[in-house]
Amino acid sequence: MTATYLLHASPVGPIHSDAGKHLPLGLDSVTITGGSWAPYLERNARTTIPHAQSWMEKLGWVGNFAAVVDGTIAAVREGREFSDSDVYKLMEAMAWEIGRTGNPDMERRFRELAAVITPAQESDGYLNTRFGHEGQEPRYSNFEWGHELYCAGHMFQAAIARLRTTGPDDFTATAVRVADHLCEVFGEGGRDAVGGHPEVETALVELGRTLDEPRYTALASRFLELRGHGLLEEIEFGQQYFQDDEPVYEAAVLRGHSVRALYLAAGAIDAAVEAGDDEKVEAIRAQFDRTLARRTYLTGGMGSRHMDESFGEDFELPPDVAYCETCAGVAAIQVAHRLLLWTGDEAYADVIERCLFNVVTASLSSDGDAFFYVNPLQQRTEGTTPEANRPTPRASSSQRAPWFSVSCCPTNIARTLASLPAYVATVSDDELAIHQFVSGTVQANPAGTAVELELTTDYPADGEITARVATGAGAWTLGLRVPSWCEGAAVAVNGQVVDAAVEGRKLLLSRTWAAGDVVTLSLPMPARFTWPDPRIDAVRGQVAVERGPLVHCLESADLGADVEEAVLDVAAGLQVVDGDVLASIAHRSVQERPWAYSPTPVTGTRSDAACRVRLQPYREWGNRGPGTMRVFLPTA
Repeated sequence: MTATYLLHASPVGPIHSDAGKHLPLGLDSVTITGGSWAPYLERNARTTIPHAQSWMEKLGWVGNFAAVVDGTIAAVREGREFSDSDVYKLMEAMAWEIGRTGNPDMERRFRELAAVITPAQESDGYLNTRFGHEGQEPRYSNFEWGHELYCAGHMFQAAIARLRTTGPDDFTATAVRVADHLCEVFGEGGRDAVGGHPEVETALVELGRTLDEPRYTALASRFLELRGHGLLEEIEFGQQYFQDDEPVYEAAVLRGHSVRALYLAAGAIDAAVEAGDDEKVEAIRAQFDRTLARRTYLTGGMGSRHMDESFGEDFELPPDVAYCETCAGVAAIQVAHRLLLWTGDEAYADVIERCLFNVVTASLSSDGDAFFYVNPLQQRTEGTTPEANRPTPRASSSQRAPWFSVSCCPTNIARTLASLPAYVATVSDDELAIHQFVSGTVQANPAGTAVELELTTDYPADGEITARVATGAGAWTLGLRVPSWCEGAAVAVNGQVVDAAVEGRKLLLSRTWAAGDVVTLSLPMPARFTWPDPRIDAVRGQVAVERGPLVHCLESADLGADVEEAVLDVAAGLQVVDGDVLASIAHRSVQERPWAYSPTPVTGTRSDAACRVRLQPYREWGNRGPGTMRVFLPTA
């Protein structure tokens, strides 16, 4: 490991890219100190991470490692076959938080978990609490559902976060021995196999980048080459569930289990980038672009079907039974981030923004200690409040739950928020580009100039973002994203509106800067109607409302009635009052019938008593107790 890699505190490390491609700025270069995001990060460290740890300790998921050491694991093991991975994701969140703030409590927690985990490693490097011990199934005997490679991948990502923020220790050494073990078992000339849940691929590439170890990247590439040739057994959902139905780089669109598909896409991009294979990167980009255009919800959520947690067919996007697993939102951010780095195309920064604001933070309760596993766009029944002291089934969505029997989502939220500064900005040869709008500081060296920007904004409450050049006198370029939803953006330097060069959805300010220069980006943020593609049968003739990056919804708590009977008056327009979005809503009453169908059209009777009703930001729905909700509203 070299100092170069250690200092790059980002989930995606320095990549072998051509000149002009963007490199990520990590937690060592970007701080978030205020604005709308600072409370999320503070709450993540104060509440969400300790909350997740307490549940994993209470349920025995952490204790599984100690049971391996004392030889009782076959009799006492707790949790699903992938519970090890949630402990590792929690440790990744802790590692990023330590790197972000130096939090001593997080350091203590990380060390205590590592002290439980590292003794459980076998002499040949294998480490898993579900397989391979006396009284358990043999190692690598269930590639479809065993999740051994998946768990190893999440361990690697925790180790990567530790290496890139703090440095090597016993835990990272343990992870490296696991990686070496995988190379021995599955490397060239070894066993031909792939894991049923992709994840290890991107983790291996990142570990290879971190340690400058090509064997790990080569193993990731081998796993990618083997997938798509039917190595996994056929199941009722078909081999596309595992993305084992066709070669990775030859598919047309993401399909099957949405989280699996997105993790695989991230790994496929990483491996292709390391190989310098533009054609393969573009193949995954085309798959992702088609998925965004045809298989993605307005919120950025992905996955239409509960039965197999999968993408549906093109335009199969029902709002009330949408799955939109929170983990899929996290994985979509990972794919979009990699494509942003490869292309510099701000469309992928838009995807990151949409998923952050309408999936990741929508899953999290206002107190930071309850979560949605799935994120539907319509809630037909009020449901009940989940029990406080026992895990909830994963698809319960009427209220956020404190924990799930399958709790991949809470720890995914924790690690994403802990590493959030790494998604803010990138640097290329002469450009410092701001992709996400936060209050804090950004440090970089475009064109060899040491630059520090001070960012200030209340975004997304309003659309004004200020960047002050604290240091950085010299000639370099500042790039500022203009979101795809925005029309009429303007930029001023030292109070004077200027014409900026335009590159796609980015404004470029190339000039000789002086310390103290102030740039103000103004993004108009009126509330707007958003109409669905008419090929989406489930919401044809309905409309949604957005303001800035936030999708809005109608909740029964604001309407004072069940939202199923609500009708939105488009002609009356929308108002924004003190940041609240108001719409004209009436009711429609339909006569009860003995049969749900009629030989004549049934439109119902619309009340004349329309009134202005507040539409809630979707990410805040459900925080006021059980109720009904919908994003897409009928208009007649």
